[in-house]
Amino acid sequence: MIFARATFTDAVAAFEAAVRAQDSRASGKSFGKLQQSFQRADDAELAAAAPRLAAILPDVPAGPRSVIAVVVGACVERGADPAGCAPAILSELGKALAGATEFVERWAATGGGDLPHGDGSGPEAAVVARVGEDAAQAWWSLPQWEMATVAMLSHRPVRSQVDGRQELVAAARHLAEASGDELKCLIHALLVLDDEPLVVLHRESRSGYRMRMSGLGDNFQLHTLLAAELVGAGHVPGEAPTPEAVAVCRDAPGQVPTTGAFNLAAPDGTWIWNEGTPSDIPLVDDVRLLVLDPPPYSRGWPAGRFFPGMPGELVLEGVLDAAETESWFAKVADAKS
Repeated sequence: MIFARATFTDAVAAFEAAVRAQDSRASGKSFGKLQQSFQRADDAELAAAAPRLAAILPDVPAGPRSVIAVVVGACVERGADPAGCAPAILSELGKALAGATEFVERWAATGGGDLPHGDGSGPEAAVVARVGEDAAQAWWSLPQWEMATVAMLSHRPVRSQVDGRQELVAAARHLAEASGDELKCLIHALLVLDDEPLVVLHRESRSGYRMRMSGLGDNFQLHTLLAAELVGAGHVPGEAPTPEAVAVCRDAPGQVPTTGAFNLAAPDGTWIWNEGTPSDIPLVDDVRLLVLDPPPYSRGWPAGRFFPGMPGELVLEGVLDAAETESWFAKVADAKS
């Protein structure tokens, strides 16, 4: 007799039923089948499964909860609707960050030392005994919550509806500082700006530009698109990036070598590093104000997107007239070396 192999849809239904029934044995068994069958699932199955799995996340035991979140994120990357999944993921992320913060505090209170790093299989018994099961699970699960959250935040409609964004950023930064683990992807994703006005001043030509940016993961991406809009269009002198470099910073796959055209600076003259994010650009009169100075040295990098699944956009909305340009320059200090 030949038995049909369970489909991903079957595994999701079994796992869902076991979780709702609080049957730990059945949920453990169906959890394994769910993981095994994921690779065989087609896009339609994943689209149907993602919101169902997201809906039961609060009831999933702490151990597999973050793994289920990663599965939901993978479904979204394959085309499932992020809007129906993101609220549960972001809510559980907040709980995980709070639990991990509690872990760090308990670790310090019970003797301190280097924070532990697991192999992904779960917290060690000695760690659980020292800080408690819930805090240990939260600490160990942070990489999975980061992955799942980035999958959600790669979509602009999700980014526009994040509640408590600043609190999430603060918690992630605190944990990164305490642990030495940057959580860079999570922090960068939470800091992405959309439909954000930007005034750009080019110091050498004494010219100004009104722009708008969305979906830019870091300042390397911003820098390349700035050069495309200003140098490429002939507004300022310099070497423009290639069309290929511009394309990969917008929505094309891959990376392409490029060279910096400017030095990005804040209105007070301090440098804004390419490794940072557009949120580093200070607000002046409720608008982000960026100054472009000559590059102090030649610098190249692989142009592309920090988040490959997140399209980026920088639009030149207009060239400022001389009077408006000078009014903005009046708010700018001299360049600093």
